[in-house]
Amino acid sequence: MEPFEYVLATATKKAQAVYSAEINNEEKGEPALILAADTIVVDNVSGSILEKPRSEAQHIAMLKMLRDNGVHKVYTAMVAMAPLESARLPGYAIETHIEETDVVFDREVTDDLIVAYVRTREGADKAGGYGLQGLGSILVESIQGSWDNVVGLPLKAALKLIEKVVAKADDDDDDGDEMLEGEEDEE
Repeated sequence: MEPFEYVLATATKKAQAVYSAEINNEEKGEPALILAADTIVVDNVSGSILEKPRSEAQHIAMLKMLRDNGVHKVYTAMVAMAPLESARLPGYAIETHIEETDVVFDREVTDDLIVAYVRTREGADKAGGYGLQGLGSILVESIQGSWDNVVGLPLKAALKLIEKVVAKADDDDDDGDEMLEGEEDEE
């Protein structure tokens, strides 16, 4: 599976799991909108997906590899689901979007600086092992693409996706031209 397929499949499974749980929630009823996302970092040289580091040694090795390889990609897949007005099968509308950003690490970052960054623990809970929005910015030379894709949710793309799925969910067959029962035609 290619990285963009993997991240999209993961986000889709998240959205479907939440939708399934909420559709069966008798107390709250059908959800109005589900938005799920997953973000991965992909090394351009090996094509491998870099998850959250599992140890300090792995964290250091990951950041050195990103530095030495120069450019890597950050993919965020978003999946929006909304119930169909008509309740036709499958009962919901679904739309997806994948945001891709290239991140260029500074090749002049020293091993000592990488070790010092790892010891801050800032990147320990992040895919790729760094946070661009914090101290991790010292590791990065530049980005090409969406900054908010690297630091969190790509907001403009998320808003467009929500608008698209809400419009698609409004699939009621009534086009407004039919008269309601009991109305008279006034001509």
